[in-house]
Amino acid sequence: MKPKLIAIFMVASCAHINWARAQSDSKKDSATACLNARSIKAPQLYGIWQVTFSNPPAGLPKTAVLLLEKHQEFADSLRGVVSRDAVSTAGHSAKAALAGDVEDGFVILDESSNNISISGTWNGQLVEASCGREINGVWKDTSASAPPDAPDVAFTMVKRPGW
Repeated sequence: MKPKLIAIFMVASCAHINWARAQSDSKKDSATACLNARSIKAPQLYGIWQVTFSNPPAGLPKTAVLLLEKHQEFADSLRGVVSRDAVSTAGHSAKAALAGDVEDGFVILDESSNNISISGTWNGQLVEASCGREINGVWKDTSASAPPDAPDVAFTMVKRPGW
């Protein structure tokens, strides 16, 4: 092979390798980039969430699982179910319905153990840089059996992998 052809081949090879690396880096950047918390909408929250409460009232477990889905009547809203093990307090059931909204990085959910009245409220804020996969907030017992001075119970919600 002539030296000039070898040089052209080498230049072309280097250009191809650098182009391929740039494409790979670009895909990596777009895959790891995420929306800021204020830009997250309801569809980004659909899925299964693990919840940990920091001091639940007597009769309610320290953990729960939430399923959040698209609300059938309100397209920009959330609906779902919270599931708890071993609930032993009046006004709450092992499974309760949820409905609510996300706006400007805040998640607000109403919980109903009987599908009629609100038995708990969830007020959370999406954690910045979590790509919509973590929410910190407070849950409040608003059931008929809740004491008038029911405390806010801190919680952390983490979206399960694969959702």
